[in-house]
Amino acid sequence: MEDRFRKAARPAPCDPFADAASVAGYAERPPRQVPGFADLHRMAALLLAEHAPPDGRVLIVGAGGGLELKALAELQPAWRMTGVDPSAVMLDLARKTLGEGPRAVDLVHGTVEELPLEPFDGATCILVMHFLDEDTRRETLAGVHARLRPGARLVLVHHSFDRGEASTWLARYAAYAGVPYPHGMLALPVLSPDEDEALLRAAGFEDVDLFYAGFSFRGWVAVRPQTP
Repeated sequence: MEDRFRKAARPAPCDPFADAASVAGYAERPPRQVPGFADLHRMAALLLAEHAPPDGRVLIVGAGGGLELKALAELQPAWRMTGVDPSAVMLDLARKTLGEGPRAVDLVHGTVEELPLEPFDGATCILVMHFLDEDTRRETLAGVHARLRPGARLVLVHHSFDRGEASTWLARYAAYAGVPYPHGMLALPVLSPDEDEALLRAAGFEDVDLFYAGFSFRGWVAVRPQTP
C-alpha cells in the first residue's frame, strides 16, 4: 500500500472529518446506519466489473475510513485502487482499516481535481455527495468524468430526497439507525433524486440508472460515454 499525501486544495467538506475524536468511531456507523451496507459494496464491485478488466484501475472518491477500499480489495484482489480524500484524519483511519497486508491501494490526500489525468477503469463515490454543495458536486463529478476511460462506470450512493420531505425521510433514517432524530442533518446540502441525476448528465455521464434505494439513501450507476 502506497501513500501519496499532499495538501488538499480546499478543506474537508465536513468539519467532523477533521476531528480525530469524531472520526474514531466512524467505521462502526455505516454498517449500522445504511440499509444493506455490505451488499452495497458487492453491488458496486459487480457493476464496475461488468466494464472494468480483472486487473483494472479503480478510483475511490472519499476513501477515508477505508471500509469501501477493504471490501473492494477482497472482492476484486487484482484491481489497483486509488483512494482520494481531503481529510488526512480519515485517511489515517483508512490505513488502519486496510491493515498491514499487501494491497494494491494508493492513498492520496487531496481532491479528485488534483489527481493526474490518468484514465481509470471505474470509480465509486459512496456516502460523500450529501456533504458537498452543488458547485463542489459539479467540480467533483467533472473531475471524475475527466479521469475515467470511455465506457467506464461511476457508482455513487448518498442521501437524496426532496427537501420538502426532509423531516419524514430523516425520521425514517433515524428509526432504522436507532439514533435520535438528526436535526443537524437538516443543514446538509441534500438534493432531490431528479437534481442528482441532472448533475450527473450535466457532467457528461450517460445511462444514469438507479440501482439502490434505502430510506433516505439512493444509489446510481452512470457511464462515461464512448468517444464518438
